[in-house]
Amino acid sequence: MTQTHTIDATTHSQLKAIVDAALERRADDVKVLDLSGVSSTLDFFVIATATAGLQLNAVQENVKQKAMEAGLPRPTVEGPSERWLLMAFGASIVVHLMTREAREYYDLEGLWSDAREVSFAE
Repeated sequence: MTQTHTIDATTHSQLKAIVDAALERRADDVKVLDLSGVSSTLDFFVIATATAGLQLNAVQENVKQKAMEAGLPRPTVEGPSERWLLMAFGASIVVHLMTREAREYYDLEGLWSDAREVSFAE
């Protein structure tokens, strides 16, 4: 059984800033997974779909800017490739920007299916 925990207001606003930043650059299917109950080292994954190249870079730049404005440290970026880019804001929030093909292939939501999805009321 997974445990759920309450997300503090600061983390909640940081996650919302990341989600909003991705959506501003037209990322699709943006999801936030709370990994705290299923991982001893990770807290949150943000997963978003973008087309390769220019859109992936536009989403990355906007997420980085808005996340830092929300108080997160400068992210470390792994990749970047034309299919998948990973941004780590410390150990607490990891953002995965992926093409639709990469997202379907790696199936992070399936791999972390025990994690609770975090939703943001509009």
